[in-house]
Amino acid sequence: MPDRRKHRGPHPEDARLFDPVVWPRLRESVADLCWLLGRGYTGKAALKLVGDRYDLVARQRTAVARCACSDAEAARRKGHQVSPETLADRVLWVDGYNALTTIEAALADGVILPGRDGTYRDLASMHGSYRKVSETVPALELLGKVLRGLKVSKTVWYLDRPVSNSGRLRGIMQQVATDHDWPWQIELVQDPDTLLADTDEIIATADSVVLDRCKAWFNLARETVERKVPKARVIAMVPEKRS
Repeated sequence: MPDRRKHRGPHPEDARLFDPVVWPRLRESVADLCWLLGRGYTGKAALKLVGDRYDLVARQRTAVARCACSDAEAARRKGHQVSPETLADRVLWVDGYNALTTIEAALADGVILPGRDGTYRDLASMHGSYRKVSETVPALELLGKVLRGLKVSKTVWYLDRPVSNSGRLRGIMQQVATDHDWPWQIELVQDPDTLLADTDEIIATADSVVLDRCKAWFNLARETVERKVPKARVIAMVPEKRS
């Protein structure tokens, strides 16, 4: 089926699946999954155990997985995170789709997931194709305003060339940058993850695989949501640290 969405908003079942009454069960699920990951269980096996125990449906399982990580992973990621002040007069490399879809979802009242590592993630899925939605340009403008406020000297955006419509999105981004006189460079590349993981530049992403390898990263999506989308539907799924 073609993607005909006009918004990056919630799934029809999200009001029920992520109702506040369910949050305690989701928090316990995240806590158990973190515990299992820290003891060497594979992500797939651990998620099945947790999902079955707490009777989670597929979308809830995806959300739990996106919030969880082991103690070692959380420590590593937080240890390489930089503060907003660090970005002044610096170049920032951005995982384009990763940052953009989270802000689009936040603007459209989609579910926003605070990970145990401090990142904000969403439940949007592109399935190899990106479709511009009503929130696309407003999301880009919010990201640009935050980047300008952080005094970033230049933003290099990386978009996945294999994702359909990446070229069209690049044109939209270039127009937004021109309209606001923002120092943006938008690149279409085959594998953004490898570039972002291996660079010495500061990067912005919430991709766990990249965060586990990169040298320095900034929490751009969360910074933007907290500064510019205060009414975003942030689901409190991460429990307090437990022994």
